[in-house]
Amino acid sequence: MLDLVIDTLIDSAKLLPFLFVTYLLMELLEHGAGGALVKKISAVDKAGPLWGAAFGVVPQCGFSAAASSLFAGRVITAGTLLAIYLSTSDEMLPILLSESVPVLTILKILGTKLCIAMVSGFAVEFGLYFVLHRTDVQMNIHAICEEENCHCEDGVFVSACKHTVMIFIYILLISFVLNVLIAWIGEQTLAGFFSNEPLLGQMAAALVGLIPNCAASVVITSLYVDGIIGAGMMMAGLLANAGVGLLVLFRLNRNSRQNITIICLLYVLSVFWGLVISLTGLQF
Repeated sequence: MLDLVIDTLIDSAKLLPFLFVTYLLMELLEHGAGGALVKKISAVDKAGPLWGAAFGVVPQCGFSAAASSLFAGRVITAGTLLAIYLSTSDEMLPILLSESVPVLTILKILGTKLCIAMVSGFAVEFGLYFVLHRTDVQMNIHAICEEENCHCEDGVFVSACKHTVMIFIYILLISFVLNVLIAWIGEQTLAGFFSNEPLLGQMAAALVGLIPNCAASVVITSLYVDGIIGAGMMMAGLLANAGVGLLVLFRLNRNSRQNITIICLLYVLSVFWGLVISLTGLQF
């Protein structure tokens, strides 16, 4: 139990810099001190899935948590959010490096995730604006303050600290519960959930990937390295593995229907691309 507590504290503490910088940026925008920032964000808004995929591929789950916060304040779009979710993958890179996987193989996996995330993000943007005719939503960062009931009147820095502490405690508690559950269930039980059947295998892998805990990416990556699952199943699971970003999304974004839609899109896209990789016989 002590190890679980320590691991949870360490994993959650890694998010603090990302969360603080994110909330500091949002406070600047909210308090009108970021007029130039608003213009810059608006200028790159249409290219959001491009830079979102690039940032997300960095091996740090803090980006998905930051992205969820930015989406809740309508600073970034749904396409950009999904691009970040799809490109991030918690503990994948450390596991691959620790298992001495060839650098070229690692670069192929990262590059594939980046391309899939970018294409999927732009596809979602296209669907929203040209098919469903959804117009741009104005920034509403104050909605996060209302959701958190933080009464931010103490300046930008203090307000950012308040938001960071609140969401940190939330992530810490939920992550601890998940760690206890996974320790009780066992990673071997999670591994047994996979199936080598086409489609069913991708569906199962993506479902495990949706677990907002680093154990999911560890299990999926380890199974792939050991040759137990193929590239398609591995990719389906890791694409869906948005980590604690999903926890932050449901904590800060008021629109539950929208949250569920995003999760469903993440799942369907992950299964689809995993199936494509399996059917084409792509190997890394």
